[in-house]
Amino acid sequence: MSSAVVTRAMPWGTSGGGTLSEAWRLPLLYLDGRRIRATNANSSEDVVVKQPATGVTLTTLRSASGEDVDRAVQSAKTAFIKWSQLSGLERGKVLHRASQLLRKYREDIAKVEVHDNGKPIWEARVDVEGCADTLEYYAGLAATVVGEHLPLSFGSFAYTRREPLGVVGAIGAWNYPSQMVVWKSAPALACGNAMVFKPSPLTPLSAVMLAEIYSEAGVPDGIFNIVQGGAEVGRMLSTHSNINKMSFTGSVPSGAKVMGACAQGIKHITLELGGKSPLIIFPDAGIENAINGTMMANFLSQGQVCSNGTRVYVHRSIWDSFVAKLVTRTKRMKIGDPLNDDTTVGATISPEQFHIVLSYIEGAKAEGAKVLCGGERVIPSDPCLANGHFLSPCVIADVTDDMKIAKEEVFGSVACLFPFDGEDEVVRRANNSEFGLAAGIFTNDLARAHRVAAALECGSIYINNYNITVPGVPFGGYKKSGIGRENAADAIQYYTQVKSVYVESQDISCPL
Repeated sequence: MSSAVVTRAMPWGTSGGGTLSEAWRLPLLYLDGRRIRATNANSSEDVVVKQPATGVTLTTLRSASGEDVDRAVQSAKTAFIKWSQLSGLERGKVLHRASQLLRKYREDIAKVEVHDNGKPIWEARVDVEGCADTLEYYAGLAATVVGEHLPLSFGSFAYTRREPLGVVGAIGAWNYPSQMVVWKSAPALACGNAMVFKPSPLTPLSAVMLAEIYSEAGVPDGIFNIVQGGAEVGRMLSTHSNINKMSFTGSVPSGAKVMGACAQGIKHITLELGGKSPLIIFPDAGIENAINGTMMANFLSQGQVCSNGTRVYVHRSIWDSFVAKLVTRTKRMKIGDPLNDDTTVGATISPEQFHIVLSYIEGAKAEGAKVLCGGERVIPSDPCLANGHFLSPCVIADVTDDMKIAKEEVFGSVACLFPFDGEDEVVRRANNSEFGLAAGIFTNDLARAHRVAAALECGSIYINNYNITVPGVPFGGYKKSGIGRENAADAIQYYTQVKSVYVESQDISCPL
């Protein structure tokens, strides 16, 4: 594969003399190893991509046409033939090079992620580093994607082949743009598949940068293509006859549409959807540690995290102390320019999402809940940030389980506090949700921790920590939070299919 490696100067790579703004000035579709312009003549489908922190327009995104989607899928289908015939070891070498390049360009990708997503720069750096770790993990796993040998009677045997599915369509969300690309493409490519990826139209930039990194690492042209646009482009992918599987991250209603489209075509599917996760603070928990966990469970990335533990159940015996300390810590968070290293609260992704979060807070107040801090628009002192949508992190008490804000995903920096008295009670209340993505438990009683973990109906449990994603630990949900697992060896089964081969060593005894 070394002959396939192309050394190129990334136009946005500042270490090589490039200009970061080229990441959004250049065309944003990626086909056959190069950026191209969309052929869609319908400007009504354009999306204006803005910096959440300033309101400044970065670019106007032209959606892919049906012809663009067809070309991307056909290109992937053609490239799949040779890529799938390589050994897992060879594919792993390419992914390993991609992980090294991702670390080389970490700062550039992180800054671009801040420009179109609004999260603090230090968070974006952690995200990109995590993506490099995931690539490295699947690079090592690629050679282990194998079948089994089964000895049978009298010298006969059977064996299985674990084979790639073909062309995978993938749709990412806007809260973790680079992570969406890597969590879906790394296992898919490791298994020998090709992929056509559609980022969120709000955060279209870093996906193309990662596509260029794949090309530089030696991923053959056509194996990883990018189409841009909104729901219509997603529909085209989901219903395309040459797409063999869809992987989707987003809301439950959108996921249901993708699932319906896949059902029509009998396609494989992975869904990572919403959450309304419980975080349980038992009385024997270390208070400071529990406060730290609650902050991480609610306020990273402006609260725009699907696994967030937004239903915070606090034992009544420690309620007053816990609430006072949490409010004090929350008020100390620094709201400001997300490109500054000391900023802890960046900008909400869009005006629409900003107003959705505010409407949930106002609705909770109307139902009788009490806002203890935050929940208001903040205009930073820097005049460049005057048109950004900054929301002060919010803590709400006097919330009951039947309130709208207690049942629906807010997707903003809003922590709702609930008192509880007993273990059985809190487990029952925690499980009383249509979602089942994650949960957190803070206690120094390990027997209790494991007992409650077993009883909670969700895909990821954090004991004395929260929102930790490590390659090799499966991520995915129960109930309406999704189907399938990502970021671990379990993902291999969702990107492959098993073929059984029976080999007879004796003459056939035929009763007919």
